[in-house]
Amino acid sequence: MNQLVNKQEMKMSTYKQEIEATQSLIDASGTEMKGINPEYAARMKLQNRFKTGLDIAKYTASIMRKDMQEYDADSSQYTQSLGCWHGFIAQQKMIAVKKHHGSTSKRYLYLSGWMIAALRSEFGPLPDQSMHEKTSVPALIEELYTFLRQADSRELRHLFTQLDAARAAGNTAQAAEVQHHIDNFETHVVPIIADIDAGFGNEEATYLLAKKMIEAGACAIQIENQVSDEKQCGHQDGKVTVPHADFLAKIRAVRYAFLELGVNDGVIVARTDSLGAGLTKQIAVTNEPGDLGDLYNSFLDCEELTPGQMKNGDVVIHRDGSLVRPKRLASGLFQFKPDTGEDRCVLDCITSLQNGADLIWIETEKPHVGQIGGMVDRIREVVPNAKLVYNNSPSFNWTLSFRQQAYDAMVDAGEDVSEYNRDELMDIKYDGTSLADRADDMIQNFQREGAKKAGIFHHLITLPTYHTAALSTDNLAQGYFGEEGMLAYVKGVQRKEIRQGLACVKHQDMAGSNIGDDHKEYFSGDAALKAAGEDNTMNQFG
Repeated sequence: MNQLVNKQEMKMSTYKQEIEATQSLIDASGTEMKGINPEYAARMKLQNRFKTGLDIAKYTASIMRKDMQEYDADSSQYTQSLGCWHGFIAQQKMIAVKKHHGSTSKRYLYLSGWMIAALRSEFGPLPDQSMHEKTSVPALIEELYTFLRQADSRELRHLFTQLDAARAAGNTAQAAEVQHHIDNFETHVVPIIADIDAGFGNEEATYLLAKKMIEAGACAIQIENQVSDEKQCGHQDGKVTVPHADFLAKIRAVRYAFLELGVNDGVIVARTDSLGAGLTKQIAVTNEPGDLGDLYNSFLDCEELTPGQMKNGDVVIHRDGSLVRPKRLASGLFQFKPDTGEDRCVLDCITSLQNGADLIWIETEKPHVGQIGGMVDRIREVVPNAKLVYNNSPSFNWTLSFRQQAYDAMVDAGEDVSEYNRDELMDIKYDGTSLADRADDMIQNFQREGAKKAGIFHHLITLPTYHTAALSTDNLAQGYFGEEGMLAYVKGVQRKEIRQGLACVKHQDMAGSNIGDDHKEYFSGDAALKAAGEDNTMNQFG
């Protein structure tokens, strides 16, 4: 019911209805609204469909819930996102998605804590250890949606211009067609899965930050089970997890934040780093054998001892009638038994889903459908509709990993692999070989196979635009400061922008110059001083 209410709340009025409603308001106001053009006011209202971040959070939460239901019915209906570290990047991504694919359906944005730390902290570049300002997370969410809403304004402005041109030419059929596009306009505003790291403190701190993120527009919050003040990137060593009770308190804190703000179908993504985390900061509280705390402690690497063997300061556990001493490092951290990561991951995921999480995230050391699927199958024995968010991480060497997977498959099939060296498969000399082609096919189908066989509802790349920005800048710098000079920019950037139809080739329009001109005309009429005259060099782009 909430989903239907949210959709109804955000449903756009038709262009004609908005004009008529504004005209009625003007007629009823006497002289108060003298000089207001109802059509101009209607245009401005349609260009600003979402008034607050909570409007966005409610709208996008209903989209995610619908997508989750459709995935449950058909695993080919998985969703995707790319990580964005700036509003402009998010905007251009969704403009490109609409241009190339015709719809934003099942395409989201991902907000990466790693990229905030590396690119958006006032401290400068930082490692992914929750050292950046926590306020930078909701600030980036707000920025992303500001740019997406501006993309709406710009595209609708172009439709309004086309409508005016059709009317001026007396082409009623063309005018009706343009009005149809206005009435059925698809917004660039899509769900954002936002990274809250390990919660930036205790459960109260998590709740307060979650509220700010939701108020900025986040409908989905991802939280991980690491110690907040020891948090590490999921692809680095030294990760330290917390007992389940601590993590579940933070999940509840996020849910309370959603409920308080009226986003009743907000989405919580519970991430476990247990596969690569061999340490815990504390021993879980347990009241009876087999409870959740006891299960957590059962994975600790311990040695049995007698009271006489105890040393000063030892921490011991009573287990099955015996005293055991967890192995403690010089840092004070306790270590888990080796090769227990997968079992701990499965328990983490089941426990999270049974206690308020909607989706799970397992951070793995390689992209392997079989490995991921094996864990999800175990989780689904207890929670049948368990769904996974999976990081298609740039930290993986995708080429080497899948060439080795292809190599291993060939060995298992009894095929001849004598021309390949498994440890050197990244070498360019293997490009174009049958093994390399097989590996590329596996990479191309990884998301489809993962959705089908490993319960992956959402595929994301955390840091793609970090790498694309670096690569494109490297290519431009190489040529521009070298022999190519200006040709490096013209050939490598602008010519491609024009021929690929990138909206930002008209950067003045992209930045809102034409929207501003429209407003000047609304406000000042013929006296408006507009920037889009014949001397505007942007006209060179047609």
